[in-house]
Amino acid sequence: MFQVMRTRGMGLLVTAALFSAGSVSAAVARDNAADAEKEPARETPLHMLVSIKEQKIKVYRGLDLIEVSPISSGKRGHSTPTGVFSILEKRRKHFSNLYDNAPMPFMQRLTWSGIALHVGKLPGYPASHGCIRLPRAFAKSLYSMTERGMHVVVTRDAANPQSIRHDILPQPYVPATEIASLSGETIEADPALRGAIQPANLQASLPVAQPENPYFDRPLRMIITPQKLPSKMRVMQRLLNQLGYNAGPVDGVVGRKTRAAIRLYQEGADLPVTGRITDALVARIHKEAGYEKPHNAILRVRRKFSDIYSAPVSVKNIDQEIGTHVYTALDFEEGDNSVEWIAVSAEGERGGQSDDLLNRVDIPEKVAKELSKMLTPGTSLTITDRSFKRNTGLGTDFVVITR
Repeated sequence: MFQVMRTRGMGLLVTAALFSAGSVSAAVARDNAADAEKEPARETPLHMLVSIKEQKIKVYRGLDLIEVSPISSGKRGHSTPTGVFSILEKRRKHFSNLYDNAPMPFMQRLTWSGIALHVGKLPGYPASHGCIRLPRAFAKSLYSMTERGMHVVVTRDAANPQSIRHDILPQPYVPATEIASLSGETIEADPALRGAIQPANLQASLPVAQPENPYFDRPLRMIITPQKLPSKMRVMQRLLNQLGYNAGPVDGVVGRKTRAAIRLYQEGADLPVTGRITDALVARIHKEAGYEKPHNAILRVRRKFSDIYSAPVSVKNIDQEIGTHVYTALDFEEGDNSVEWIAVSAEGERGGQSDDLLNRVDIPEKVAKELSKMLTPGTSLTITDRSFKRNTGLGTDFVVITR
């Protein structure tokens, strides 16, 4: 038996009225009720949290817990991986390709390597070959609520979403207001305006129409991960070559040509000719060459399992642990100028608190504007120092394995 918690917005409230003779007929009232059922109110995005230690799955709409169920995860030798997943495929009837055609009713695939949610036996402890087994009634209910692309976060210990506010989290794009100015000369030149407008100067604000987003019903999947920067020596060699000193190939090896180029530079700059590399020397060459330190992280965006955008960003103290944190935008309407976000830490305390991590992230203004224009309800942003490449490919979102 699984526990169900219902919240506002989960159903329709139908009010019946009594009609006297000659008023609107009961048939019309039934038609109106039917029309209302065809157009349900928009619901807050759904997401799921699985705890291996608790052997439970919790289903949330935003911060509202709506369903809880026991599970059975992978047994010793076939442990269920923890991390950030999304539903890649759904099948009411499915049979295992790996384990003797074993039935997997109401299957919802999390990886193409064989991990899925599906109906199975629950002995009260981990017993599967890696999949997450669910009770039949719950699996059927969950199947009817989900769509491909919805997030599933699997953690070792219990995790709970929390409300979060931070300037770095994208907000819906609000077009700038154009200013139309009518000068006194314009008014005097047009007889139709004279006498109708008194001020010498008038400024009118004209709202700029925001183009409709054709993908507004498609949540984005965004991820920020560290990016390996070129070595200090490679940068030095490239800049010396750029300034006209022959430092040889840009290979990071401080050889004869590189040292000779450094001595020539020191001589020309009236510095002690030592051939040694110091922080002061590096800073001076950087300044003279107009070198700006590159961003140390990259943001990638996917829609419908395909890459659509990427841009460089920065993370302060990049050598410190980041952990894996998932931030999700709740529901909003086109034209809204704000949206609430929630956060889930997928690795417990590793990397610190989710709100503290955002203080370390810097997104260039141009990139932030592009994200605001693309933002849709249910969009998620994962920030992690784990690799996503092994399990991310065609037909997936960004899959991050934490264990």
